[in-house]
Amino acid sequence: MNTSDRMLAAERQSHIMGLLRTHGAVRVADLVDSMAVSDMTIRRDLDSLAAEGALTKVHGGAVSPITRSTAEPGFRAKSGQMEAEKRAIAESAARRVEAGMSVVLSAGTTTWHLTQQLRDVADLTVITNSPPISDIFHAQPRPDRTVILTGGIRTPSDALVGPTATAALQTVHADVAFIGAHGISVQAGFTTPNYWEAETNRALMSAAQQRIIVADSSKWGIVGVMTFAHLRGVDTLICDHQLPVDAQQQLEDIVPELDLARSGGQPESGQTHRETP
Repeated sequence: MNTSDRMLAAERQSHIMGLLRTHGAVRVADLVDSMAVSDMTIRRDLDSLAAEGALTKVHGGAVSPITRSTAEPGFRAKSGQMEAEKRAIAESAARRVEAGMSVVLSAGTTTWHLTQQLRDVADLTVITNSPPISDIFHAQPRPDRTVILTGGIRTPSDALVGPTATAALQTVHADVAFIGAHGISVQAGFTTPNYWEAETNRALMSAAQQRIIVADSSKWGIVGVMTFAHLRGVDTLICDHQLPVDAQQQLEDIVPELDLARSGGQPESGQTHRETP
C-alpha cells in the first residue's frame, strides 16, 4: 500500500467515525454509496477500526462500541441506529394488534417505532413505562384510547423503572406485551444493562398473556449485566432479516416463534420460524 492509499484509508475511516458519532451506527451499503468505493474496501476499514476498539461490527455494518455490560446508551443515541430494521419490526408487530386489545409496551426505540403504527388502532388500552411512547399517544389523542404510564426512576434510555413501576404493574392483565432488549444471546437470553430495568421488564412481561420481544439484529451477541428473560421464556422474537444465518439456526431451536421482518412485507402465518418478505 502506498502513501496515497494510506491517506485515503485514513480519510475514509475518519469519515466513518464521524458518522458513528452522529448516528451511532453505519451500514456497509450506505458507506459504499457515499464514498464510491468497493464493499471489500469498506469492510477492511471496519475491520481495522474494530481491531482498534473504535467500533463494534454487526451484520451489514457497525455500531458504536459498547465495551461494558453496564453501558447504557441514551434514547437519542439509540434512535438513530438500525432505523429501517426497527420500522420493519414495528410493522410486523403492529399486525398482531387488533381493536379492543390491551397492550404493554416497554421503553425503547423499537417499541417507540411500534407506537407510531398503533396510533390509529381503535379502542386500545396501552400500558407503558416510557414517557416518549406516552407522549406520542398524547399528541394524537383518541376518546376510545387509554394510556397508563407507570411511575418510577428514569433511566438514560428513558425508561421508568424500579419499585414504583413494578408495583404499578402487579394488578395489570393485558393481552400482549412488546418488550425491547439491549442484548440477545443463547447463553444469557434477553438482557439489559440496568438492574432495575430488568426487574421492570419482568413485571411488564408478567402483566400480559402473550410475550413478544422486538429487537433488531445488531443486538445479537450483546450481553447486558442483567437477564430479564430466557429465550424459552417468551412466545415470539421479532427481529429483522439481517440476523446472521447461524443466529437464526440457534434461535429456531429455542425460541417458540422467530419472525424475521422485511420492510413493507406481510407476515406468513403458521410457521415456527417465519420471515416477513
